[in-house]
Amino acid sequence: MAVPNFRFTHYDLKPQRAGTTIEVTLNAVNNVRLMNAANFQRFTELLDFKYVGGIAKRSPIRLVIPEAGHWHVIVDMEGHHGLAESSVRLIGAPANVVAQKHAS
Repeated sequence: MAVPNFRFTHYDLKPQRAGTTIEVTLNAVNNVRLMNAANFQRFTELLDFKYVGGIAKRSPIRLVIPEAGHWHVIVDMEGHHGLAESSVRLIGAPANVVAQKHAS
């Protein structure tokens, strides 16, 4: 299996509800990418992928999970001097957010 040619740290958030906030703490500028399982698979296969986030110039950075599902966070050094030390904390979804069922 191919892997990206830059160093990264992977956090598997497991299934999460829409509206859950994640807080990522970094000790240096790095990219923070929140992606669903399908896009994480594309990331590992060096294919185009979609994500929430981008360059984190401050810490901590907070991102909100847009829809229920299995989510991953990648902290990576692509375009930066080195891989930051990082940690991820789940803050949780607001009480008034209700997961929606989608007809299939």
